[in-house]
This record gives sequence, structure tokens and C-alpha cells, in this order.
Amino acid sequence: MRTVINISGIWLCLLLTFTAAGQQRDTLPDQPSAQDSSYIIVRNILVSGNKKTRTSIILRELNLKPGDTIYLKTLGETLEASRKQLLNTSLFLNATANIKNWEGREADVVYEVWERWYLFAFPIFKLADRNFNQWWVEQKRSLKRVNVGVKAFQDNFTGRNDDVYADVTVGYTQKFLLGYNLPYIDRQFRHGLGFVVSYSRNREINYISDHNKQQFLRQDEFLRRQFMLGLTYTYRKAIKTRHQLSLSYHNEAVNDSVVLLNPDYLGGGHKDMGYLELAYRFNYIHADSWQYPLKGTLLQGELSKAGIGPLSGLDYVKIRLKATKYWELARKTYGALGLMGQTKFTDNQPYIGMRAMGYGDDYLRGLEYYVIDGTSYFIFKSTLRREVLNFRIQLPVVPKKFSNLPIRVLVKTYGDMGYAYSKFTKNGILNNRMLYTAGVGVDVVSFYDTCVRFEYSVNQLGEKGLFLHAKLDM
Repeated sequence: MRTVINISGIWLCLLLTFTAAGQQRDTLPDQPSAQDSSYIIVRNILVSGNKKTRTSIILRELNLKPGDTIYLKTLGETLEASRKQLLNTSLFLNATANIKNWEGREADVVYEVWERWYLFAFPIFKLADRNFNQWWVEQKRSLKRVNVGVKAFQDNFTGRNDDVYADVTVGYTQKFLLGYNLPYIDRQFRHGLGFVVSYSRNREINYISDHNKQQFLRQDEFLRRQFMLGLTYTYRKAIKTRHQLSLSYHNEAVNDSVVLLNPDYLGGGHKDMGYLELAYRFNYIHADSWQYPLKGTLLQGELSKAGIGPLSGLDYVKIRLKATKYWELARKTYGALGLMGQTKFTDNQPYIGMRAMGYGDDYLRGLEYYVIDGTSYFIFKSTLRREVLNFRIQLPVVPKKFSNLPIRVLVKTYGDMGYAYSKFTKNGILNNRMLYTAGVGVDVVSFYDTCVRFEYSVNQLGEKGLFLHAKLDM
């Protein structure tokens, strides 16, 4: 007999974790007492090496300001923290921090940065499936399930850490996307704006799930069309905390074949729907690296309302939380615990409003072949990592500043657990029950935020397999 867990208790734990960690302040490392007279006063902050990036944007990311006092016993720690903060912007390949022009109690803090390559335009060869293993094994490496096209993005477009991005793809999905994000529109560097618009259409559609497997329908004509227009406003007073408010319009339409097979795909036998979604998102990160953190804390939260006024094709309130803690347990040995979850009100949703575990980054390692549809779920992940290699490769025939490729290799072991609640399921053998997985793996990390994961996992069904991923697991 399947058991149904009261998820409200889980949300209470999530909220307590979220609130306690969110009360941490964006400050410099703890300073010694005023009795310590060994200190310097920052006279100036100087920056060099930034040909594209505006100096004001760099200074915005630093905790140090002219007139600040730095005690000598924490000087190295303070400079290293500010150097890592510059790297976390993803604007630079490397950065250094030094003290110069030391006169009496005053000195200058000097930063030198190596800028990244900001303009990229390259062909797209992207799998349409949820992950590599699903495409390789279940879809038999079918090239019909591949998107090809061109992707271009200009990071740091005007030197303000703004970015323009565009996608044009054909193949499994025909898609056009254009977006722009400007993080700061005011002189205090706190307020930002952005927009994104996209249109896509497909000849194949995941119209239902059966036994926790996606079922697909394919025809020569287009079965699904999607349009989205979104506007975002961001507020970032401190360095580690960001608030975002977004308003987006969505429209989705399917043809008669989809409605005949699953009248509940859009709900009520409808062939098309439009809805507005208003969302508030909170992000706090205090970690050694924002791309591959090994020490620190990550908190993310979202409160959104889909369905406003007459544009209420989808209608729900969604709460989503994620909290991850990273520790250095010993030299080159790291632990991480992560808890994420989501709930929707009400639990009567059409099929496209039932995405839970197995979609995007919300999955248990070892259950990549499955989806668990529902309106509420939680996932708990634990990982133990050990760095075994840290070296650099000299690349030929590339500009000098990009030729030194850093490589880090970490071995790991992990265990996951999760639970997804669904009021209605179609032969869902994994719904409304506790799920467990475990495994071992290797992470290969380099610059440009690249992480490749090789993982051998086992799940509670007794299934085992080797899985490949190209994103951080938690």
C-alpha cells in the first residue's frame, strides 16, 4: 500500500532553513578587535586590464571602499575574498589583488583582471530529450530528436555586464528567441531591466506520461506552438543577494490529434490557452565560487501566480525553494547537502501544469529515464567530493590569454531521496512514494563555467547505469 506524506511539514523545514541562512549579512570577513593596531587604511582602489568592462562595474562587485580599514592579520583573507568575487561575475578568466604604494598607515589596493572572450556565435547541435542517456538509450540516438541552428550571445555588451542573446534552431523544434538583460540602469547600481521573446513549434509532442515514461506523438504537421514574452526587473542592493520581479505572457496551442489522445493536455479539451504569470524570485549565494561552489551557502526562492484576470488558461499559485550548504571537510575534501522542493495550489492542474521530478535540474541521480508528474515534491541530495587532479593544459593556435586551460578533476559519492505527490496519475509507479538513489562519479571542471559529470548510479528499482551530464548537480 502506498503511503502519502504530508508535505506541509517538509515545507516548514525548508522555510526554517531558508530564513535562518538568509539572515546572514553581506560583510567582509570578521575583523579583529580594535585593540589590534596593525592595520592599513585603503587610500585608493585601482583597476587595470579591463579594456571592455567599465571600472565602475568592477568596483560595484567589491566589498572594499576607499577609507576602509584592513587589519594585517586578515589582509590575505580579505584580498582573496574580493578577488574571488570578481571571478564570480563570470566577466574574467583571472584576477589578482595586491597592496601597493604603502605609505605610513595608507596604501592602495590594486586589482588586475584578464577579460574573457565575450562574443560567441556557434552552431547548435542540441538534444531535444531531457538528458543524454534518454536520447542515447531510449530514443536510440535518433537524429530526428536533435535541434540544429545558430546561437549567438554578446556578454558584457556595453561594458556594463549586460548581455544580448539569440537562438535560431530547426530540427526537432523550430525556435526563435531574442533577449537582453541590463543589470544596472541607475547610478547606484541597484536596479536592472531585461526582456525575452520566443516562438517555437514542434512536429512531435510529449502528450502524456504512462508508467512514469513520457509518451510521444509525431506527425508531419506541427502539433504544438508556443509563444512567450517576458519582462524582468531586478534589485541588487548588496553583493550576494538579488531580487527579481517578472511578468510574462504565455500562449500555447496544439492540434486536434493531441486533444483526442489527451483531452487534459491543456485542460477541458482545449486546443489553445493563454495566461499571464507574475513571479518574485530571491537568490542569495555566499560561496567560494558561483559556478562550482565547494564552500558556502546557496538559497533560492520563488513565489509566482499563473492566471491573472481573463488570461487564466493556467491558474495556480506556486512556491519553490532551494537551499544548499557546502563545506570543506578536510584539505581537498568537500561535502554538500541540498534540499529543493515545490508546491502548487490547487492540485487540479492540466497535464502541462504537472511537471515535477525528472524535468530540468529537478531529478534524482539514477532516475534520469523517468518523470514523476505532480503538483508538490521535494528532493534531498548529499554529495562527498575529493579533488584528485588540478592542472593546466597549454592550447596551441589560440590567443595567449585563452591558451592556458585549467582542469580540475574530483571524484565523488552521493545519495539522493525524494517524493512527488500527484492527485491523479496514469499508472505512476513512482508517484506518492519515497524514492532513493545512490552512486559514484567524476566531475571535470574548467573555465567558462564548464562542468562535465560522469556518474554511475543505482536506484531502488535495482536499475544501474552510467550517466553523463554537463551541469552542476546541486
